Amino acid sequence: MKKILLITSLSLAILSGCKDGLDAELPGSLNPKTFPKTEADFAALTTGVYELFTSKWSYNDGGITGDLFFGVEFSNIFVNDYPSDQIAYFPEWGGFFDSFSKADFNFMRTLASRRNHLEKVRFITKITKIIEDINASSAVSAANKVKYEAEARSARGITMYYLLTMYGPVPYIDDPEKIGTAAEENMKRPERSTYVARVESDLRFAADNLPLTATDYGRFNKGAALTFLMRLYLHEKEWAKAEQVGKEITGLGYDLVDDYASLFKVATEKNKETIWAISCDPAANGNNNLGNMNAWSFYTYPADYPGNISAPGAKRLGGWAGAGIGAFMATWNFYDSFNPVDKRRDLLVPSYAAINSSGNPTGVVRDRNSGLRGPIINKYPDDDPTAFAGNDIPVCRYADVLLMLAEAVNELRGPTSEAQGFINKVRKRAGLSDLSGADISSKESFRTALLRERGWELFFEGQRRVDLVRMGKFSEALTAAGKAPQPGTGLFPVPQYMLDRGMEQTAGY
Repeated sequence: MKKILLITSLSLAILSGCKDGLDAELPGSLNPKTFPKTEADFAALTTGVYELFTSKWSYNDGGITGDLFFGVEFSNIFVNDYPSDQIAYFPEWGGFFDSFSKADFNFMRTLASRRNHLEKVRFITKITKIIEDINASSAVSAANKVKYEAEARSARGITMYYLLTMYGPVPYIDDPEKIGTAAEENMKRPERSTYVARVESDLRFAADNLPLTATDYGRFNKGAALTFLMRLYLHEKEWAKAEQVGKEITGLGYDLVDDYASLFKVATEKNKETIWAISCDPAANGNNNLGNMNAWSFYTYPADYPGNISAPGAKRLGGWAGAGIGAFMATWNFYDSFNPVDKRRDLLVPSYAAINSSGNPTGVVRDRNSGLRGPIINKYPDDDPTAFAGNDIPVCRYADVLLMLAEAVNELRGPTSEAQGFINKVRKRAGLSDLSGADISSKESFRTALLRERGWELFFEGQRRVDLVRMGKFSEALTAAGKAPQPGTGLFPVPQYMLDRGMEQTAGY
């Protein structure tokens, strides 16, 4: 049985806090004067840093951390792939589904803390406090102090990286001496170089001290920390550093699997390519401590889609949006951009025989000629005869590392044979020939080809908006897809209540 990383009620109690500033007070059912005290206490405390890295129903820590990075609504996929050129506009449910899917972020100006990723600055402070407590303890062995700190700093670094890609630098506290002082009310943005240095230091420390294979599946590992460090360097256009870290990852023993589709299936989700994933359990329902679930099929499948399971009584009867409509569907333009022989396109379903609410055929075939809005995203097929899927959600893959290496080398030295080799290895797995001709004629043309390749390889994995912003293509790509991005920067606005407390608005708003 796979090991599922659960956040214990003990850890959650410790991570409860108040709702003002960057406060890291730790009130709750446990007395901070007596807990943590033992080595077991600190192990539980460290487990709490994984709170944001689970897949549950919009879980929030008493309203102070907002939605999860890997749940559904406001998740990594939601905020990075929905407002992109790959996903069709979805107006039916209105609200933030409508706004995100058409790349209009202005509604976020009035967001409350419940749905605001900026609230995670409090979580950063809590991790800072945890790190201090770990290092001050006489109950924890020296080896475990390093291990626990590496996990905590990995969580802090990844959280700060994601916030950087959403808002730019945000206020944070990394000095435990400032906790409980007036510094918690300082909402001024730090200098970008200072912020990036903090993320870099955390992820480097984590990479140097985490094991290659975590003791418990689902915990952070060396490869994950390095992958996020490489992403940070690419985001900041530190190409030489990105290349160096990428080469470091290539020496860790990862490789591409032969079958692309197998990466997202339950039976083969643990493999040589997946560096780190959110571990999901088919028996889980996403509530409280009942495990991580994968609910994406309910958002990607139309209500009359038959699914993939054919066993009697085991068939899931479609998704939640409506007949012929998924809340998340690819655009036909994105589907048509694939070479027809590209194996990755097989995870987009262009037609299906509709069923009724009892699971019986209706005789209706839905496709683009009969009004199907777009191909169905079937990256997480319903492999489990349970209410929710057990497909793990890959966050870091070796294919992404190879494509990042291709980008870094191209930006440093142009479309060299080495840069071509990294991208061609990914293309070969997809059944495609090597890049040639115009695609490798210049640094600019190779960059364009690489952006296309990243789209085909990494669609619906929470990368697209960040890629478009980094390459300066967000507004151009969204406009070409028939959307009108507002304001066009690809970043998110700071909500009014944070502006009232002194935080500067994101550039462009």
